[in-house]
Amino acid sequence: MKLLNKLTLYHTLSKTVIVILFTALLPLLVKEIASRYTNTALQEQKNKVLQTIEKNGIDYYFQGDSSYGSYTMLKEEYISLDAAPAGFPADTIETTQRIVEKDTLTYRVLSHVFEYNHKKYLLEIGKTLAAIDQYNAPLQRVALYALAGLILATLLIDLFFTRLLLRPLGIIIRTKLLNRKFPFKESHPPVNTSTTDFRYLDDSIIDLMNKITAAFDKEREFTSNASHELMTPISILQNKMENLMDSMPQEDEQEKITGMMQTLNRLKKIVRSLLLISRIENNQFGRQDNVAVFDLVKEVREELEDRIEAGHISIEINVSRSFTLYSVNRDLLFQLLYNLINNAIRYNKKSGSISISDEYKAGEPYVLTIEDTGIGIEKADLPFIFDRFKKAGSTSPEGFGIGLSIVKSIAQYHGIDLKLVSEKGLGTTCSVIFPAQMTTMLPPLPA
Repeated sequence: MKLLNKLTLYHTLSKTVIVILFTALLPLLVKEIASRYTNTALQEQKNKVLQTIEKNGIDYYFQGDSSYGSYTMLKEEYISLDAAPAGFPADTIETTQRIVEKDTLTYRVLSHVFEYNHKKYLLEIGKTLAAIDQYNAPLQRVALYALAGLILATLLIDLFFTRLLLRPLGIIIRTKLLNRKFPFKESHPPVNTSTTDFRYLDDSIIDLMNKITAAFDKEREFTSNASHELMTPISILQNKMENLMDSMPQEDEQEKITGMMQTLNRLKKIVRSLLLISRIENNQFGRQDNVAVFDLVKEVREELEDRIEAGHISIEINVSRSFTLYSVNRDLLFQLLYNLINNAIRYNKKSGSISISDEYKAGEPYVLTIEDTGIGIEKADLPFIFDRFKKAGSTSPEGFGIGLSIVKSIAQYHGIDLKLVSEKGLGTTCSVIFPAQMTTMLPPLPA
């Protein structure tokens, strides 16, 4: 999962947890707030009554009676004033029941004992719980709406700034990590960011890519120079051995020289392969040819006919005649297919088979598949078979040598992908994947 998606999920889940917890605690919070508000309101009413008594006297309420009581029409609030019983607490606020006109109601009651003219009086002010609770539901709804609005606003702000902050990281991934193919030929401009961590990451990647490119250029230069320098002494040695063999009548001596020449020819072949790779990597080949796939496969088959017959290999070609490759180098593609099919023959079983087929869907890459019933490749060797001079372990005593390295260089030069699937003892399938823009379904060009 991408970092941005993880952060988005984290913000969403954290806000959701806050909403759930707040919703669960909201009734208790509202009830506590209402209770505190009611207590404060009762205290204020008590103070008003005491101020009125102090100003107008207690008869203002008694009006000649020994007690005073009053309540609203709906019995939501009441006030009473009477002589205080002995031992009654000075101040209390509690929830209790009162009987008003034969109705038993639950009130939040403030009781206050005070002294006036050397007599103690009890003042009670009450408010029904029903009147208190009638505002709880609206308060909860308003609080939830306000919370939801704030959560949504903060979530949008978080997402916006998260995207803004992570934008340099996305640019680094898109421009320097995704769909990049070695060797790196494009320049690597630094990403404009004020975040120190991203700038350090970007600079480190650019530095690493530059070092890789420099090392690759040195290797390519060395390969090219060494191959050129080796060709001259190899040719001289070959001529001297040929002259030496002609001058020696002894048969056993000629056999020794013949063996030496075979070794020298293998060395010459390796040097030529290295020169070919060097020329490919230095872009010394043009790509102006248009090639019919079927004709190219057929030509490779004809070139390898003697090896196919020697190994009693049956080969089946199911390639459409309608596909043409554009802007390619015909000789290099011939070499690519030649090496792949030659390997399928070379590492096949006696009287084995090879199947060459293609697959195409509109708007998707064109895939040419070469499948054999050969000895297969060890799973541990698969990641390295395109490396130069990489031995194939127990798969083959001769190893893969440099042939598949040439295939890889040609594929990279044309922007072609290679996919290899193999199982020990069952065979190998190699898929050559041509970009969609390189192919078209038209009648092939005349040979």
